[in-house]
Order: sequence, then structure tokens, then C-alpha cells
Amino acid sequence: MSRQPGFFITFEGGEGVGKSTNITFAADWLRAQGKDVIVTREPGGTPIAETIRNALLKAHHDELMMPRTELLLVFAARAQHIESVIMPALARGTWVLCDRFTDSTIAYQGFGRGLPMDEIDTLKTLVQQGLEPDLTFLLDAPLSVGMGRAAQRGSDAGEETDRFETEQLAFFERVRSGFQALAAEHSRFRVLDAAQPLARVQADLLKELVPLAGGINR
Repeated sequence: MSRQPGFFITFEGGEGVGKSTNITFAADWLRAQGKDVIVTREPGGTPIAETIRNALLKAHHDELMMPRTELLLVFAARAQHIESVIMPALARGTWVLCDRFTDSTIAYQGFGRGLPMDEIDTLKTLVQQGLEPDLTFLLDAPLSVGMGRAAQRGSDAGEETDRFETEQLAFFERVRSGFQALAAEHSRFRVLDAAQPLARVQADLLKELVPLAGGINR
């Protein structure tokens, strides 16, 4: 739990499941209920963390980036993000909606890359200092759906494929299994069927947000 006056919600899932669309929808709805809301993302969320994001995702290096390097960069960006953005916002009573957090690190670098979970846990303890999301929405869809959407999105926007989107299907199968394992383990997760039409996904999202927004006066 955030253990702060604000409320910390994370949105998780694989490629193309609609995290960005649904986090924007949730933020707009919460603001309409009078909540003070910020939307942020990981890796990123601050100028320094965005520089790290670019090195991780968009820069296609001639040199192979090692999995442990990737892990350390993710947590370096997270350390900056938590101290510069997330904790100050929670302290002033703001609702923080974050596109990915440490669950993505566990799914991608742990399950996907096969890095030891104890290494991830050590970095998590160091960087987060007890901070945990109050609520996590996992948008889950079969790989054929998510990867197809991700490819179409990149084509429509004229974006260069990022480093993770070039991975083999088996990698994303492990990532999805990782998210599902986390959802089964932690009660803060709410799993949404992201293969549904968007209106259905957002109706399911509102079913969770309506009682939450009414019951937390901040």
C-alpha cells in the first residue's frame, strides 16, 4: 500500500492490451468525480527517467544490452520517478495512475528474461522503500490480439519498433504467464479481459472505480 494520503493505481499488461487508452479513460473519469489525478509511466515519468527509457526501448544499440543491465536501468529510472514524482504526489493527496510499475519488471525481466527473482526483490526493497500500489489493473489478452494491436499501432503512428516488440513469441508467453502468476498471488490485482471491445473493457474498469472513488475521500 502507498501509506500516503493519495492513492496509487498501476496499469499492467503485455504489448497492445490498451493500457494507455484505459489509463486516460480512468484519469478523465476520476477528475470528473473531483479527484486530483496525475498520469505517469514507467520507465519514464521524469526527464532523467525518460532518458533512461529511450536507452532501454527506442535506442537500437550496436552492442547487445545484457538482461542485468536492463534490470538495473529499469530500477534506476524507477528510483528517480518514485522520489521526484510518485511520493510527492501521494503525500499531497493526489491519485497517481501509473502505466507500468515493478510488476512489469518481474514479468519482463524475471519471467521473460529469466533473471533471479531474489535480485529483483533486492532492488525493489532498495528503491521502493515499502511503496506498493494500492490497486493494480491487469489488462490481459491472448498474444495474438495484443501483438496484432501493437503492430498496427506502430504502423499507424509511424513509430520505430522498440526493443521488446522485436522479441520472439515465447518471450511474450513467459511475460503473460508472469503477469497471471502475480495476479493470482496479490489481492490488489483486478484482471480485465482486454480482448473485449473497448466499451466493455471500460465498463468493467468503471465497476472497480465507482465504489473506490466514492469510498475514498481524497
